[in-house]
Amino acid sequence: MIEYKKATIEDMEAIHSLVKELAVYEKAAFEVDTTVQNYEVDFKDNWFDAIVAIDGESIVGLALYYKSYSTWKGRMIYLEDLIVTQSYRRQGIGLELLRQLEIEAKSMNAKLMKWQVLDWNTPAIDFYNTLGVKIEKEWYNCKKML
Repeated sequence: MIEYKKATIEDMEAIHSLVKELAVYEKAAFEVDTTVQNYEVDFKDNWFDAIVAIDGESIVGLALYYKSYSTWKGRMIYLEDLIVTQSYRRQGIGLELLRQLEIEAKSMNAKLMKWQVLDWNTPAIDFYNTLGVKIEKEWYNCKKML
């Protein structure tokens, strides 16, 4: 039976491991510069939060998010990563993580949840399309490394 809970500091190693697994899937493992220690410090400093899916003693999925703000809508939650480890996919865990995140967002009076999906990740795109979300194709992502 899968259980869901808000992440704690003790979960940071497992969360980091899942993020590295996602990076491998996205063909970008070499881009992960963060460490478990970074996660611990940043979690304590409230830079992010997460909801985790647990099977027994193992974290098998997560929704890592942070507060953000939409100048048009107001409070929003930005979902940085939704990850379910490969062997646990197609069991409804991703859907339940999103449902749990939506409950959390509503409890924070957020008006919007937002996230990204890679244009080649058709399994994720197909999944999101079943949820009736709007996939915006007219926006380009911008980033600047500091």
